[in-house]
Amino acid sequence: MTSDSFPGWHGTTIIGVKKNGRVVIAGDGQVSLGDTVIKGTARKVRRLSPGGSDVIAGFAGSTADAFALLERLEAKLEATPGQLARASVELAKDWRTDKYLQKLEAMLIVSDGKDLLVITGAGDVLEPEHDVAAIGSGGNYALAAARALIDSDMDGEAIARRAISIAADICVYTNGNVLVESLDA
Repeated sequence: MTSDSFPGWHGTTIIGVKKNGRVVIAGDGQVSLGDTVIKGTARKVRRLSPGGSDVIAGFAGSTADAFALLERLEAKLEATPGQLARASVELAKDWRTDKYLQKLEAMLIVSDGKDLLVITGAGDVLEPEHDVAAIGSGGNYALAAARALIDSDMDGEAIARRAISIAADICVYTNGNVLVESLDA
């Protein structure tokens, strides 16, 4: 099988919701290879504790690439304790300029309970509008659902779970097996 005919890995919906002094990051568990589900219980949302401060992160894209980025983010956070935005910008600068890192194919949503940020390989560190961010193959579906629910009486976790459920009904690369991590501001 040549690399051109290799179907590639697909899947993931990660969403971050900031509401009422709490940030929730949730992700589904599906990993697909072409049109086959390889795993339905992957853990794509993690809690990091660099230098004793809590940060939660969700990733979409290549798992190995995402872990390489998470390790670098932890190092940046240890160098700049309590400054998630600064550490994220430093990671994005490295990711954009380092020839090795440029080849990494992943995106991250991160939060320290105060800030909710999306970090991309294009050098972007984005603070989302409307306190909702989503990435991955079902990200746009989850984003639309969460934005429709953000002004409801639902809390952030309920919104994130419902948004992934809606994305799973639409995106074949997303399932309803949801893992949630949260932090208070």
